[in-house]
Amino acid sequence: MNNSSFENKQSAQLEEDCGIEKIEDTQNETENSVSEGENGFIETTLESVVEAALFACDEPITGAKLANIAEVNSAKEIDEAIKKLNSSYQERNSAFKIEKIAGGYQMLTHSVYNAWLKKLISEKKESKLSQAALETLSVIAYKQPVIRADIESIRGVSSGEIIRGLMNKGLVKMAGRAEILGRPVLYGTTKKFLELFGLDSIKDLPDVGEFKK
Repeated sequence: MNNSSFENKQSAQLEEDCGIEKIEDTQNETENSVSEGENGFIETTLESVVEAALFACDEPITGAKLANIAEVNSAKEIDEAIKKLNSSYQERNSAFKIEKIAGGYQMLTHSVYNAWLKKLISEKKESKLSQAALETLSVIAYKQPVIRADIESIRGVSSGEIIRGLMNKGLVKMAGRAEILGRPVLYGTTKKFLELFGLDSIKDLPDVGEFKK
C-alpha cells in the first residue's frame, strides 16, 4: 500500500473530493518522509490512509469515497478501520474522534476542548444566526417539506426575508412545489444544515414531541 502510484492516486482523489490545494510529491519530500519512520520508513496501513484523508479534508467523506482513495473493495472495510481508529483514540485519551456526519465520516475534536479552540479560531459565520432565523430553521427542519404559509402560521409573523437569508447561507433549499392551489414552493434543509449541526440525517433531530406531529 506504499508504492508511488498508489500515493499519487490518493493525492489526486483528495484534491478532487476535498478541494484542497495540489499535494506536492517530490523526490526530496518522499525521502524525508521515509527517514522519519521509527524503523527508517513509514509503513502505511488502511487505518493510517483513512486517518490521513479525514485529517486533510474539512468536510465529511463518504465510506465509498474513502474506499476508492484507499483502494479497498468495500465501505465495510472503511467502517472497520474507523472503529479501530476510534478505539485507538479512546485508549490514548486523544483529543480526536471520527463521527458519521451528513452521510460521511469526519474527524472532530471532543467538545471538552472547545474553550481552548475558541481562542484559536473564530466561530463560523453560519452559527451566528438570529433568534428569528433559528426559529424559522427549526420549523423547516421538523416540518419539511413545508410551504411558507405554514411556516408563517406556526411562527405568527412574516418569514419570507428570513427564509431567503437561510437559503443564501446554504442551510435551506427549495424542495419542490406543493400539490395545492397555486403550487407554492416547498422548503427543506440542506446537507450543509446537517454538517453545521453535527447530524447524520434528519432522523437524528432531537425529539420535541408534539411539535413534530
